[in-house]
Amino acid sequence: MNDVTDSLAVSLFSEILTVDQLARNRVAKALPKGMELSHFSVLNHLAHTQSERSPAQLARTFHLTRGAMTNTLGKLEWAGWVHIRPDWEDARRKMVSISPSGLAARDAGLAAITPLIADVVSKVGGERVRAVLPILREMRIRLADEG
Repeated sequence: MNDVTDSLAVSLFSEILTVDQLARNRVAKALPKGMELSHFSVLNHLAHTQSERSPAQLARTFHLTRGAMTNTLGKLEWAGWVHIRPDWEDARRKMVSISPSGLAARDAGLAAITPLIADVVSKVGGERVRAVLPILREMRIRLADEG
């Protein structure tokens, strides 16, 4: 690489990391009381997929350790937002599904953060956001493939 490419890469990742930090802080503050961003993320994923997942599958999806995912799932189960059952085919594994109250909590979280996100998109401009999405998606895919 050359100095121009290196500088571009550093600037790009600096912006991405800063946007990530700011977005996480704003979204976390907007979520309903007692809901953490990690909780919302797992609930949103389970609601979107509409199927059970093992803790290991969820850990891979979110690029977390199994221990970190187990901790999050324990909190979600305690809140009544997920059901965790033994895997009937392999007793060593467990399966996780979203509960009706978890779906309601996810919907409340989504309702709380949607105006915030929509406002940012509106201020930046829908067409500009639409234009950058394929680039960000490709970067995500490449980073995931290399990880």
